[in-house]
Amino acid sequence: MLEPAAVPPYIADPSDLAATQELMAEYGPVAAEEATARANRARDRDNVVQFCRWRQVARLVTLLEQPGAWGTIH
Repeated sequence: MLEPAAVPPYIADPSDLAATQELMAEYGPVAAEEATARANRARDRDNVVQFCRWRQVARLVTLLEQPGAWGTIH
């Protein structure tokens, strides 16, 4: 299981949020693992851009799956 990031993940494009939502809807509790697998496949194909994208999606899925609030609460 991935650990939640200490800082919020970087979202470069709104389509990353859509991809996160689709993964969570389709894969449920293993969505982060699916995103990590996609990142690994991109890395194996030397596609750095897609590798970084899917790693951030995996981090976002992990963050969204956590109960309660994260970060500073004002």
